[in-house]
Amino acid sequence: MPRKSTRLTFAVLATGAGVFAMLQSLIAPALPTVQHALHTSQSTATWVMTAYLLSASVFTPILGRVGDLVGKKRTLVAVLLAVLAGCLLAALAPTIGVLILARVVQGVGGALFPLSFGIIRDEFAPGEVPGSISTLSAVIAAGGGVGMVAAGPIVSALDYRWLFWIPVAVVAATVVIAARCVPESPSRAEGSVSWLGAVLLSGWLVALLLPLSQAAVWGWGSAKVIGLFVLAAALLALWLTVEARSRSPLIDLKVMRLPAVWTTNLAALLFGAGMYAIWSFLPGFVQTPSSAGYGFGASVTASGLLMLPMLVAMFLSGILSGRLEPVVGAKALLTTGAALGALACGFLAVWHAEQWQIAVVAGLFGLGIGLAFASMANLVVGSVPPAQTGAATGMNANIRTIGGSIGAAVTGVLVTGRLQPSGLPYGSGYTHGFTLLAVLCLAAALAALLVPVRRTTAPRGGATGSGAPAAPVSAPARVR
Repeated sequence: MPRKSTRLTFAVLATGAGVFAMLQSLIAPALPTVQHALHTSQSTATWVMTAYLLSASVFTPILGRVGDLVGKKRTLVAVLLAVLAGCLLAALAPTIGVLILARVVQGVGGALFPLSFGIIRDEFAPGEVPGSISTLSAVIAAGGGVGMVAAGPIVSALDYRWLFWIPVAVVAATVVIAARCVPESPSRAEGSVSWLGAVLLSGWLVALLLPLSQAAVWGWGSAKVIGLFVLAAALLALWLTVEARSRSPLIDLKVMRLPAVWTTNLAALLFGAGMYAIWSFLPGFVQTPSSAGYGFGASVTASGLLMLPMLVAMFLSGILSGRLEPVVGAKALLTTGAALGALACGFLAVWHAEQWQIAVVAGLFGLGIGLAFASMANLVVGSVPPAQTGAATGMNANIRTIGGSIGAAVTGVLVTGRLQPSGLPYGSGYTHGFTLLAVLCLAAALAALLVPVRRTTAPRGGATGSGAPAAPVSAPARVR
């Protein structure tokens, strides 16, 4: 049973994870402003996003595992301090180099996701866990939406540096409350951190994500891109070998092979490709001048407001999923969420002549994001041993990020592969891109259908509250 107020604990976790999710997208609309203010080139300014992506991809699974080993509360406070330092450094950054360094430090906050899920599992009553994870997932999803919506007004009214000053104040308060009020989780994994595994994991993630994020600048056929892809494949193979032989692996590959885990991760990869690409390209579509034959010439603030229905829908559906999960199961919610994403992208490919159409499609996609985010986390948490929660949920978040990088890179090729004399993409490029995203989300829905259904056995003398029999404690859980 909970030892301290779970409401306060949840508020701390939601604030930290929500701020980190917001930082993912908050700076993207302001990149042209940052480029001008710090007197740098567009290609250099994109490293503000790339550095954050690479750092988060490295630290999320590693610190998730560290939390399993040394204590989730202790690790959570350390990660929050790193985010605080990164935001403060970014707010004061005199040059683009310092800002990029600050974004690397902020990326440590990616570990807030697995640590938060692990703390909920350890500290909350069993009946509260699915709903709390769903709500936290809704906050995480909505945080990314808040970044897109809030960036324009903040930059217009204040300055781009306030995109970091505001999180400084919020995270500072969160650190104090977390240190005083969040209990240390009693569940600890055995063993130690496999530093060789951590180095190899970091190596193949960076070698994979770096060319995906920079291929538009370097060229897909360049020696750097091809060489890094080859290096990523070699390091991945070496990492798998080392982890399989390690007595204390960073990521337990046996857990990753559990049917409910690998199928959920496959759905996360495919759905992440669609979701992050929509976040990347839909604002650019509506900001394109109508002289291009499409688009509305919207400002950064106006394009953010068009994304507001997505923000509201993803938060509400994430909250709702916590109520629906005990009734219909997380598998059904993940399948439905991915299918709604496919439907939204399909509509967008043929239905984008009016701004209200964009708003409706954004809302529909937001419903899908809310359902999918919450159900992915519940599926993974419900399928792995408590001591593996941080590492397993960290890898799920990472796989979703990898999918997002792949989706954004491929969509970028379709959108920018052929340009008008004005330098703007043709409308057909966006149509092809949105069609691809519909296919990816549909594939995610099909992958979700592969998630095994939980089968349980009734204990003698009673049945569960849902009418489904309960499995013996020693039996591996199969997630519905």
